[in-house]
Amino acid sequence: MISTGDGMAAGGPYPLRGALARHSAMAAGGGGGEPSAHAPEAASETSGTSETIGYRGPTACAATGITYRQLDYWARTGLVEPSIRPAYGSGTQRLYSFRDVVVLKIVKRLLDTGVSLQNIRNAVQHLRSCGPAELARMTLMSDGATVYECSSPDEVVSLLQGGQGIFGIAVGVVWRDVESTLAQLHGERVDTGETLAGHNPADELARRRNRAG
Repeated sequence: MISTGDGMAAGGPYPLRGALARHSAMAAGGGGGEPSAHAPEAASETSGTSETIGYRGPTACAATGITYRQLDYWARTGLVEPSIRPAYGSGTQRLYSFRDVVVLKIVKRLLDTGVSLQNIRNAVQHLRSCGPAELARMTLMSDGATVYECSSPDEVVSLLQGGQGIFGIAVGVVWRDVESTLAQLHGERVDTGETLAGHNPADELARRRNRAG
């Protein structure tokens, strides 16, 4: 289990400013935690998650539910910067990777629940360092002040029993949700700049109706 923030982590106090502190989970009885029950065993590596495909700012906003103003502010302050292509001035457009978009959505959820920006920055640094399979198994829990990473149902239960987990974010579920949403939006090939049109179910329905008519 990992904690980030200024509060007390399960097992004792830790100096948590600017870094993630590791500590052992509290002993807990069996039972699965609901927040991580639906996370896939391994994150899928489809074309939508490939680093060869990027997403412009408006697409990232549409997939995560944030405003372009938020996106711009987070990029300029270094909270979530585009890992494929930053803005180099007028005329250049930021290009976000699939993982960037997943992190953006998690940041929005943490902010919506009142977690401080400093604690979110620490969590973002950790998310950036994790591989896809590790992210798929991860559940972020928070009491509104401190953010904890849980890698097993027992750790989720431990936090809930200790009153330290008020809400949870199953990262694997967010991953799949973003993957599904981006599949319907436009992407861009990193090497050629070619625009890749997403599959919109509404467009397919319209084509079927036209053929039927």
